Amino acid sequence: MKSPVLGSSYVVRSVNAADNRMVNLFPEIIPEGGKEPAYLQRCPGLVLKATIGTGPIRGVYSLGSYLYVVSGNEFYRVTTSYVATYVGVVSGSGSVSMADNGTQIFIAANPDGYIYNVSTQAFAQITDEDFPGAVTVGYLDGYFVFNEPDSQRVWVTSLLDGTSIDPLDFASAEGSPDGLVSLIIDHREAWLFGTNSVEVWYNSGEADFPLSRIQGAYNEVGCIAPYSVAKMDNRVFWLGADARGQGIVYTAQGYQAVRISTHAVEYAIQQYGNLSDATAYTYQQDGHVFYVLNFTDADTTWVYDAATESWHERAAYDNGDFVRHRANNQARFNGKPTLGDYENGKLYEFNLDTYSDAGDTQKWLRSWRALPTGANNLKRSAHHSLQIDCESGVGLPGNDAFDTVYLLTEDGFYIRTEQSVGGVEVVPGPPWTVTSSGATDYTVTNPVVSSIGTGYIVTDPAYSSTGIGYLIGLLNDEGYDLILDQVATVGANPQMILRWSDDGGHTWSGERQASMGRSGSYATRVIYRRLGMTMKLRDRVYEISGTDPVKVAIMGAELEVTGTAA
Repeated sequence: MKSPVLGSSYVVRSVNAADNRMVNLFPEIIPEGGKEPAYLQRCPGLVLKATIGTGPIRGVYSLGSYLYVVSGNEFYRVTTSYVATYVGVVSGSGSVSMADNGTQIFIAANPDGYIYNVSTQAFAQITDEDFPGAVTVGYLDGYFVFNEPDSQRVWVTSLLDGTSIDPLDFASAEGSPDGLVSLIIDHREAWLFGTNSVEVWYNSGEADFPLSRIQGAYNEVGCIAPYSVAKMDNRVFWLGADARGQGIVYTAQGYQAVRISTHAVEYAIQQYGNLSDATAYTYQQDGHVFYVLNFTDADTTWVYDAATESWHERAAYDNGDFVRHRANNQARFNGKPTLGDYENGKLYEFNLDTYSDAGDTQKWLRSWRALPTGANNLKRSAHHSLQIDCESGVGLPGNDAFDTVYLLTEDGFYIRTEQSVGGVEVVPGPPWTVTSSGATDYTVTNPVVSSIGTGYIVTDPAYSSTGIGYLIGLLNDEGYDLILDQVATVGANPQMILRWSDDGGHTWSGERQASMGRSGSYATRVIYRRLGMTMKLRDRVYEISGTDPVKVAIMGAELEVTGTAA
């Protein structure tokens, strides 16, 4: 029978009801002609591109052929070959917001603001006495638009000049008495996010203040985290809050807020305590458009895929535990999603053909109910085998840690002695035969034995054109051959790890491993046998995972199970 391994992440308040966790995997729908209607693929790995300053990377922004980076308290301009030039100091320690008008980049560092002129390369803090500070900033019709800290006010700079602010160029978002926490410009409209409401304004061209409220474009849903606001897929996304609660993720349909988080995601989010530190970014890869939501205090990352309208977790793997993903922000640079690290000065690139996080282990995991919804009749069942339908033969070229090989001589002979002698003093007696990797053997006629630590090295000066002698064999201190372990290639024989829970997901069995197939072994079956019987709850949750840096593509799972009358 089919076991429902496909799907998304959905772990609810009671794991007995649903315990479908998915980390570093995401589903892709196959509209027609596929083996199954969808499959799970591995999330992209990180490729280290550069280290800029000491970090953390507080913001990245792409303009023209340069990437602009705020790393710690330093602002850099980075070329396409990732050569960084220090520009100046940016105050603060949290995330920054950036926008440009084609000539100037405005950096909102809450409360300070800075302007960088890309033409003259001049960089300076905004010192206009009428500048009230800026939390977030956007660009609309020649104006920089920003919200003042701890207020209801939205401001605009002078036309095409971010260094100049008129003291009367502000208005208040007064549809609700809440404070304004963030803004974003989308489709030439300014979305103003309060703690309990959202208003949308447009450029009306009024003489006193160019922006006006759009009548009817008002939501009684606010935003709890200023840097959770992002746009993608022609929509705006944010982490919401209102007078009745918080922790729901919304997107905009037209001017209306529409909930996109599931009860499972909301349950997880509302356990985190502090939500105001959440940050978000978006990116697109292979037609999947992702909204990535990081929770700093909770050390967790959730991702919404607009293509499938599904959620999964992204995570780094540290000391045996999942922690928040390394990426803190994103900009498209050199045609690729380029990301900044939340903890240091590293810049990464997302790559779907990379299966580690800049050399660090990337672990993936999927757990799911063994039986389809409604199929459990609460009788004991014997689980004979579970086969994971996945792409096999994905191992990397090389040798596994359990493989042993002989070294070769310079002429291609296997390094192997044919005679064993006991005792500490090794005086091997010729002739010895060394088996060639080709078609002939070489007989050692005049071996020389030299001590190397607790073993010996055997050479034959007679078989040499240089007088040094070729390496023939290695002996231990009892005169026996040393079969040398070759340096293992991680992922040469990749393993999928299985465990299961018979109490709804509260406790787990020991682990079983099955090979996903060495390189080119495309007929390898990933199968586990003799999985026992379900216990008192008559229920089972399976979990598969892996850490090898290889491709993962899971189409389904086939479970051989026999019911009983018990």
